Amino acid sequence: MQEQYRTVPRAGVHEIEINKSRFICALAPAATEQEAQEFVRRVRAEHPTATHNCFAYVIGADGGVQKASDDGEPGGTAGVPMLQMLLRREVRYVVAVVTRYYGGVKLGAGGLIRAYGGAVGEALDALGTITRQRFRLATVTVDHQRAGKLENDLRATGRAVREVRYAEAVTIEVGLPEADLDAFRGWLADTTAGTATLELGGEAYGDA
Repeated sequence: MQEQYRTVPRAGVHEIEINKSRFICALAPAATEQEAQEFVRRVRAEHPTATHNCFAYVIGADGGVQKASDDGEPGGTAGVPMLQMLLRREVRYVVAVVTRYYGGVKLGAGGLIRAYGGAVGEALDALGTITRQRFRLATVTVDHQRAGKLENDLRATGRAVREVRYAEAVTIEVGLPEADLDAFRGWLADTTAGTATLELGGEAYGDA
């Protein structure tokens, strides 16, 4: 697994105009290829009279799934430059749809490549990106008496608290960078006077 990747924090839309043609870039995070395709369908439904609705998406922290469509523009002038912009900016789990309303002035192949890639680049600038870090999931079990203070200490030291469950004992699920595991064991023993237990689980990505 990749140690980290970047993605967009939320869906957003950014519009540019070039030689009277409108290029509207809709960006969104997408956890799966199915989500990406659903977003493309939604944008197409919102712009049924548009000249083109071109798209590109990258799914997987390692960019394992990559798709692009020119939607009737000359081959390689729309979807590919959009995909290249996503890859160049190193964003993952993201889908981009650029809707074009033709303004009557032909842009030529080079102009189209710059327009479609540029629309995605400007949309990324406008929306910003967030970094997601790979974490090891760990479950800390502690008695009720110490749970409140421990949860506060975890948050105060910047650990990613994902879930807290109250039963006979209190379990707190945290996300830890792999390199932090040994230090965390020592910190946990000191903080709880050795009364807490730590159980390691699988891996996930969370905000860095």
